[in-house]
Amino acid sequence: MSWWRRLLTGDHETVKPQRLDYLNEGLALERQGDYDGAITSYQLALRDHPHDMKVLQYTAIALSRTGRREEAIRHYRRALELDPQLAGAHYGLAFLLLKRGDTERAIEHLRAFLAKPPRDPEMARWVDHARATLDRLAAPDGVGAPPQRDPS
Repeated sequence: MSWWRRLLTGDHETVKPQRLDYLNEGLALERQGDYDGAITSYQLALRDHPHDMKVLQYTAIALSRTGRREEAIRHYRRALELDPQLAGAHYGLAFLLLKRGDTERAIEHLRAFLAKPPRDPEMARWVDHARATLDRLAAPDGVGAPPQRDPS
């Protein structure tokens, strides 16, 4: 061990590099409105943990907010490959597919979301939004109607 390392550590321990918490960095950037910066942080988090469904979903959300819908769709689909029951990915994907005009697949994802909706009372508005959208799309005269505004 070098004398420099001993001087810095105060003993003979080796200095271990610190990994940045890219997920929390991305969340902080997103709260500040820096979606491009958040996407970069999320992509770095995915480099370290490519199967992290939470990071895939946050990346998809940030991509959606920057208008990169096709990339967002790919991230939601990847999250659903890892966990087909992932409610948030079904919800986000459904509304991106509606914006794309793919009503049939959007209905499938809304149904999957509502099959096991989040039980958290704070999520009630998204559950209500999904139900109302599905009801409108499933109505004989509502198929293909433009989606309601997302409550987020």
